[in-house]
Amino acid sequence: MAEPSTYRPKQGEIPVNPGVYRFIDPHGRVVYVGKAKNLRSRLNSYFARVNTLHPKTYAMVHAASSVEWTVVGSELEAIQLEYTWIKQHTPRFNIMYRDDKSYPYLAVTMNEKYPRVQVMRGDKKPGVKYFGPFYPAKAIRETVDTMLRVFPVRSCSAGVFKRAKASGRPCLLGYIGKCAAPCVGEISEEDHRKLAEEFCDVMAGRPGPQIRRIENQMKAAVADLRFEDAGRHRDDLEAIRRVFERNAVVLSEDTEADIFAFAEDELEAAAQVFHVRQGRIRGQRGWVVEKVEETDAGAMVEQLLMQVYGSMADTERIPPEVLVPALPDNAEEMTAWLRQLRSDSGEGRAQISLRVPQRGDKAALLGTVQENASQALRLHKARRSSDITTRSAALRDLQEALGAVEPLLRIECFDISHTSGTNVVASMVVLEDGLSKKRDYRRFSIKGEAARDDTSAMYDVITRRFARHLKDQEKATAAEETAPGAASPEVLGEDLSQEISAEEIAAAETRAEETRAGEPEQVLDSTVVEREAERFAYPPSLVVVDGGQPQVNVARKALDDLGITDLMVVGLAKRLEEVWLPGDDFPLVLPRSSEALYMLQRIRDEAHRFAIAFHRSKRSKAMTASALDDVPGLGPSRRAAVVAHFGSVANLKKATVEQICEVPGLGKDTAEKILAHLNAEATAESDG
Repeated sequence: MAEPSTYRPKQGEIPVNPGVYRFIDPHGRVVYVGKAKNLRSRLNSYFARVNTLHPKTYAMVHAASSVEWTVVGSELEAIQLEYTWIKQHTPRFNIMYRDDKSYPYLAVTMNEKYPRVQVMRGDKKPGVKYFGPFYPAKAIRETVDTMLRVFPVRSCSAGVFKRAKASGRPCLLGYIGKCAAPCVGEISEEDHRKLAEEFCDVMAGRPGPQIRRIENQMKAAVADLRFEDAGRHRDDLEAIRRVFERNAVVLSEDTEADIFAFAEDELEAAAQVFHVRQGRIRGQRGWVVEKVEETDAGAMVEQLLMQVYGSMADTERIPPEVLVPALPDNAEEMTAWLRQLRSDSGEGRAQISLRVPQRGDKAALLGTVQENASQALRLHKARRSSDITTRSAALRDLQEALGAVEPLLRIECFDISHTSGTNVVASMVVLEDGLSKKRDYRRFSIKGEAARDDTSAMYDVITRRFARHLKDQEKATAAEETAPGAASPEVLGEDLSQEISAEEIAAAETRAEETRAGEPEQVLDSTVVEREAERFAYPPSLVVVDGGQPQVNVARKALDDLGITDLMVVGLAKRLEEVWLPGDDFPLVLPRSSEALYMLQRIRDEAHRFAIAFHRSKRSKAMTASALDDVPGLGPSRRAAVVAHFGSVANLKKATVEQICEVPGLGKDTAEKILAHLNAEATAESDG
């Protein structure tokens, strides 16, 4: 690993012009390509304060052993050169979008003597017209089958075509009218190419001329009393209309646009695009990318557009509108580059608009694309986490990185959530064998002195969880001594019969099952959850806390105070995804592509999500309860019933008197007092 100071260019060597630069490793491989308006300013940022760089950028400058640059005349030229070098060298530290699935395209090989219609995947080839992508593949195959009725273009492979030509007999498609049979000379080369061009016109969204031509042929056939021919033309018209009716109209019919959106987390991002032609969604495509450098949304949009449109063999597919969630810093240069691609394809200097939709149908459709990107990212993570080989590798790598003696069969993660110190709660989520075990999730309410800050809250929740563990162990040991082979009633029920009834225990267990499932309507704090039949006696192999050095140290102190010294504790800090160990002055930095880091991040994010959900629920109910404090004649029990029934002040304000009367124990007079009280508070707030 080279020190950046050993190859840093001398002062004054780097020009201030726009250009493109390359970082090269000791083996001569390009590891990163970038561009800049001012090369000197940009390159100096890599060497000035190396220790403050993003972890991936830090790794990149240490992996390289030299840096080279090329001066260009404008930022547009820099975009073109950067794309060329990225495509040529595929640097491992550049953002490289990869398809989250292989999408089928409808391709017409106009570069062949007899053009062929086929469904293709993979790299695009020059001289071939592509339509799509289509998903699922069944949709495009049905479209091809329908279109070949009207435009019987060759669709057979080269081998089948050659054998038919040698034998003088067409294939089955030639006999049933779905191929014009150029292999046996039933159509000339010129007429067959014209047929393929008509096919392309329809698939490109220009069916008007062909529809009018077929309509005229149908009318002429009727006039000549050729009713069978007229019926065939009628069926052809219906086939073309069916092809275009498969896609619902989402925008005005003159809309031609590609709409991009992202969903991202600290390590990965998913991108989606909807291809809208003639107001209809003609295709959808998605990518998943590892975030190898710290970039904003504009930079990610720039990289995506360069890779999507730069790799197009058929640049006619670049639409007049490209809608994105954020504009790159060099939006004007990117727009000029897209126009140039269109002009190179013979389309002339077509106007292309690169913009962010702010309102209306296009903004709403952008939201739909955004939701698809979020779903794609979740699906990608779910598939990755459910793969047993990947999980096993992640657990093994994490065990080796932490130096753990025993396999990490059970991992528990804790997180704290609050709003400015109010409604402080904590969550505990569990991974067993690398998979979430939601029935073991727990939620804690933090009160009193423990709620004054995050470290105090963390100390409290760790103490409560593992004090419970020790208590259950003691009871299990006592039960074995008194009745070997039999479970003591005190172990199962914890001798709670004097505190709560059997019915209350059963109700608590039922609600606890809802709690474990993920998102309950009724929120339980730990005082109820701890009365459930399932105990905390099974200890984890690893405790993970959301936070850095302070949170890790206080968690370790809580365990030490309980006399638990054989349990490993780590923390995962959000800012740089650093792993902290108790007492260490420096964090453990796992590779960003590490499955071990991915697993830690996944359980941390799950704990955060679970804590946030509990906190929001408590905050909403607390606000509702406080809003009802001064209602005449409404005591604590009925106030709690109202809170449980409506859940929030907003829902309660929308309710009618009759709906409020549905709450057990409330009459019409009390319901009217509640609404009057809420309306009076709202009037006072507006006057204030």
